[in-house]
Amino acid sequence: MPRIIAFYLPQFHPIPENNKWWGEGFTEWTNVRKAKPVFKGHYQPRVPADLGYYDLRLSESREAQAELAEKYGVEGFCYWHYYFGDGRRLLERPFDEVLKSGKPDFPFCLAWANHSWQDKQFSKGGSDKLLIEQKYGGVKDYTFHFNLVLPAFKDHRYIRVYDKPVFIIHSPDKVPDLVEFMNLWQKLARENGLSGIHFVCNTHNLEDIETMHMKGFDAVSLVRLFHVFKADFSLWYRMYAKFMRLVFQRGQVLDYEQCSRYFHGDEDKLRYCYPSIYPNWDHSPRSGRHGHILHNSTPKAFKKHVEHVLEMIKEKPSQEQIVFIRSWNEWAEGNYMEPDLRFGRGYLEALKSALDESAGRY
Repeated sequence: MPRIIAFYLPQFHPIPENNKWWGEGFTEWTNVRKAKPVFKGHYQPRVPADLGYYDLRLSESREAQAELAEKYGVEGFCYWHYYFGDGRRLLERPFDEVLKSGKPDFPFCLAWANHSWQDKQFSKGGSDKLLIEQKYGGVKDYTFHFNLVLPAFKDHRYIRVYDKPVFIIHSPDKVPDLVEFMNLWQKLARENGLSGIHFVCNTHNLEDIETMHMKGFDAVSLVRLFHVFKADFSLWYRMYAKFMRLVFQRGQVLDYEQCSRYFHGDEDKLRYCYPSIYPNWDHSPRSGRHGHILHNSTPKAFKKHVEHVLEMIKEKPSQEQIVFIRSWNEWAEGNYMEPDLRFGRGYLEALKSALDESAGRY
């Protein structure tokens, strides 16, 4: 049975840092609400349906999300984990409360979003000003970091592969002593009664698959989404895209179904390559006209994409039939599975249908 794990953004509650940087009460909903169409037929703004404009400080919101995900075949959430070194974290409250309360009783794992934050990250009018820097403090800080997440690793809900807790590193190339970091965590894991850590690296490059595997990663999460904006389209289209970018300052707008053929490949059949599925992409709520956009995504087109990916993993051992959804709730990137006013639960139903049909065939 495919193991569907959905990346989960915790930025749906105010924090002092965001209030300071982007205004009082800023959350992910701020950009979602103020989004506007940038061309005729552009689906913006996007309005949540069943779950509404939730606040992740509320246990009821988190439980409702998990109940919905489980109903439609999602095994668990992969929470983005923002640890910047020197004991500094951001957006930790939702996951900390899930861990402490035991609710929802729904599987989870962590993905370390190890990158600095810049002013432009969540605002189309932002600059390259550094807001918070990602630091790497060596053995002492890496040990502190491990002990910080150890209670999660030991929780019965934590997602495991061959009894090892899954931990994803977003930007492995930025860790200056990557191999030493992983070796230390493997050692600390065994010293604390764990079988080890199932390290997964996030990468956009096909060339990294073997390299990262040899460095000690158990698997690679291959992100193919952005390949479509660099694809070798016709000369006419490339000239048109350049004209729109230079004259109208508009990002690329591509058809979702046409591009979905780039979302998977033969590499996904490898045991140590975990593919991803993408309901859509639309960065315009954050970056305005400059944002790249996939247009005309529908549940039907998404289901076809899911079916292709499920076909790729069918021969893998059951523990390694992992597929990541990118994402569960990245609303300001148009990249979410949660119900909205246009499609309702359409994407969730498409996922469940594809999973059920796949189970019936094999």
